[in-house]
Amino acid sequence: MKDLKPDPKQKTILKSAWDAFAQYGFRKTSMEDIARGAGMSRPAVYLHYANKEAIFRALAQFYYDDAAESVARALEGPGTVPELLAAAFAAQGGGVVQAMLTSPHGMELLDTGNAMASDIAEAGEARIARAYADWLEREALAGRVRLEGDAPDVAVTITAALKGLKAAVPEYGDYTRRVAQLARLIGEGLVS
Repeated sequence: MKDLKPDPKQKTILKSAWDAFAQYGFRKTSMEDIARGAGMSRPAVYLHYANKEAIFRALAQFYYDDAAESVARALEGPGTVPELLAAAFAAQGGGVVQAMLTSPHGMELLDTGNAMASDIAEAGEARIARAYADWLEREALAGRVRLEGDAPDVAVTITAALKGLKAAVPEYGDYTRRVAQLARLIGEGLVS
């Protein structure tokens, strides 16, 4: 898996693009909007990215790289199984889910991601599922969880449930409440 670590100018462009996409939606955002937000000229942005589709794909890659690392870190922390899952679920969403669910263009951005960066999402979801599976295997070996099925299958179920919540709950407050509930349900189920 290619690990993208954008340089400072690329990070500035990506942040500007994210802000513009959240404010205007993907379709209505122009390269000029992105350049202006980044404090750069449009030609300078083109030196880093061929078009806004390439910027969107870089944002998706950056999100999944960060999410996979954040989930693994959260699962290494102290706490009960439900607490660790709650921390990992929060880390997986990061500020991106909040921004998407509070933006009037959130559903458009989810749809754009599914259409334009499905390969990145698929590989990213697999990396996140692997982080959960590794943790589940360690916890099962230590006798702290009881698995119904193998760890990779349980991990895919966890990531699918989280992905479903993101798409099914349009209000961020409801989303966070249901994510916390899901962490408790899964966590308590793993330890009973």
